[in-house]
Amino acid sequence: MIKTLLLQVKEYKTSSILAPVFVSIEVIFEVLIPLLMSMIIDYGVEQKNIKMILLFGVLMLIASFIGLYAGAQSGKHAAYASSGFAKNIRQAMFQKIQEYSFENIDHYSTAGLVTRMTTDVTNVQNAYQMIIRVCVRAPLMLVSAMFMAFLINGRLALIFLGAVIFLALILFSIVKITMKIFDVAFTKYDALNASVQENVSAIRTVKAFVQEKYETSKFHKASKDIYDIFCKAESYLVFNSPVMQFTMYSILLLLSWIGAKMIVNSQLTTGQLMSLFTYTTNILMSLMMISMIFVMITMSIASMRRIAEVLNEKPTIVNGDHPIMNVQDGSITFDHVYFKYQQSEEDYNLTDIHLEIPSGSTVGVIGATGSGKSTLVSLISRLYDVSLGCVFVGNEDVRKYDLKVLRDQVSVVLQNNVLFSGTIKDNLRWGNENATDEEMVEACKLACADEFICQLEHGYDTYIEQGGTNVSGGQRQRLCIARALLKKPKILILDDSTSAVDTRTDAFIRKAFREQIPDTTKIIIAQRISSVEDADMILVLDDGKINAVGTHDELIKTNEIYRDIVSMQKKGGNLGE
Repeated sequence: MIKTLLLQVKEYKTSSILAPVFVSIEVIFEVLIPLLMSMIIDYGVEQKNIKMILLFGVLMLIASFIGLYAGAQSGKHAAYASSGFAKNIRQAMFQKIQEYSFENIDHYSTAGLVTRMTTDVTNVQNAYQMIIRVCVRAPLMLVSAMFMAFLINGRLALIFLGAVIFLALILFSIVKITMKIFDVAFTKYDALNASVQENVSAIRTVKAFVQEKYETSKFHKASKDIYDIFCKAESYLVFNSPVMQFTMYSILLLLSWIGAKMIVNSQLTTGQLMSLFTYTTNILMSLMMISMIFVMITMSIASMRRIAEVLNEKPTIVNGDHPIMNVQDGSITFDHVYFKYQQSEEDYNLTDIHLEIPSGSTVGVIGATGSGKSTLVSLISRLYDVSLGCVFVGNEDVRKYDLKVLRDQVSVVLQNNVLFSGTIKDNLRWGNENATDEEMVEACKLACADEFICQLEHGYDTYIEQGGTNVSGGQRQRLCIARALLKKPKILILDDSTSAVDTRTDAFIRKAFREQIPDTTKIIIAQRISSVEDADMILVLDDGKINAVGTHDELIKTNEIYRDIVSMQKKGGNLGE
């Protein structure tokens, strides 16, 4: 875990080293100041020697300025290193997530990933800054002040040693308890972020069903869970301060009582006692800092684990050693394919799929919800890998292709049509970043999107809000189809992506596909029979198995499932008239 995270320090190694170096210099000169102060009292004030007062006073001033400069430099380098470290972690996590397959992504919730890249990274950033600065300063100050105390008077220094051992035991006990609590705390943040994200993204639905009160109560519960668990942690951490105060005042009382007796017996000078009081403060402040470090590190360990989990996740779909860099054609073969999402599951989501699709043909896929339609087409572009069997594209196993090459040639328009914030042109160029205006217009005409784009005030420069909320569902689908066409793929998959357009527009899109991209293999998943009835081949899926394959006319005669779907849709159409 630690090794994984430290790999992200990268270009900030120099600042990460300089921060503790300057801290060490700061501590050394800070520890010298009480010693110089005792010399002013013993050799200057008590002996009424102005020269000694001036000499040691100047030395104190120099030590103070050097310590101040070193402290400022350590703070600057610590802030620079910790901020850069956090930046690199976020970038590494984001890049890693981009490499995930759908199977990897299924391990995490969207809200969980957001929490890891925000709250968890911030915790680690704060902990790293404390480690390279405070974590060096506190122990070094503790040891240095303790050394100086023993140098002045070993008998009195034993008081400090006893206090340190006592506080160490108390702090260890508190940290051990709170660490378990913080492990649970950050999973609660996932639930809170999920509530916010779900509510904001579906705010129209919430308002349409007047469920504001329900959503508010759900958020309140998630927020209260975090409140309760942090209150529980704080109920233990709160003992830090009173224990520290008790120890500090106990030491001061003992030091005053024993020290006064030693001064009377000429075993200790006044200056030495004054410096011991200062070292007492240094030691106890160091212990207070160490307790803060323990708390911060305790909180951050849970965050470190969650971040390392994302960074160490191995993508389940990767390129082979010598990937194929060219897709010959759009032919597809499913060779006795079996698939299940979790290998631990007993039942397969797809069972013994055997099918050959010639290049350039149009294939319709029909079936009930949950029959495996989307799962089937996800295997073609390797969004998932088969559990058993093989999927061939262009007469080559899809696992042999370079992923980018394969997915550029197998263009998929998924069920959830996503547009990103930016202009229409920006969204279209996701399909081809170098596409010309003419190519974009041509793709939009094929997808029947050009007609509504031209009616917009700014045309292709119209700004699309995040998620495409300022265009209708049908317009969003047509833009997504145009974006996929800009890839000029050998295989085009439409996963129920014309469901929001009217039947007339749907027919125009299919007609354009037949006439303008005849060499592209087209797979159309649809609920409407009209969307697939003119396909070269229609595949009927039932419970993850191929129930029948044929043309519209053949299936009407031979397949009961297909015949029932046609009959139900005709009845539905008559009822609507």
